[in-house]
Amino acid sequence: MNELSMQDKMRIIQELVPGKQITLAHIIANPDPILYRKLGLDTKNDHSRSAIGVLTVSPAETAVICADIAMKSSGAAVEFVDRFTGTVIITGTVSEVETSVTAMTSYCRDKLRYTVCEITRT
Repeated sequence: MNELSMQDKMRIIQELVPGKQITLAHIIANPDPILYRKLGLDTKNDHSRSAIGVLTVSPAETAVICADIAMKSSGAAVEFVDRFTGTVIITGTVSEVETSVTAMTSYCRDKLRYTVCEITRT
């Protein structure tokens, strides 16, 4: 009796309700050079770019703020920012990337009152 007939239609409403959060904050130390190429990061054999940092933030526009913080907090280079998906990718030395990722997560947690995940490393 609970089955829908062919004439009945089920309506599903999907809605994105972004939280104020950083869901991914990861540092890749000493990645294989192929990873740079696969990500479209042309370092031209720049050995000072020995780490990659990846963040995912919500709402997505926060990526712009994070990119600004990343550039101002260390010598890390912002390689990619997507204000639609909330992705930020930075490169630099391991210490530059770590400093920038820490600065971005700290600012979002302490000033913007975001929920922030743990910084992970590989």
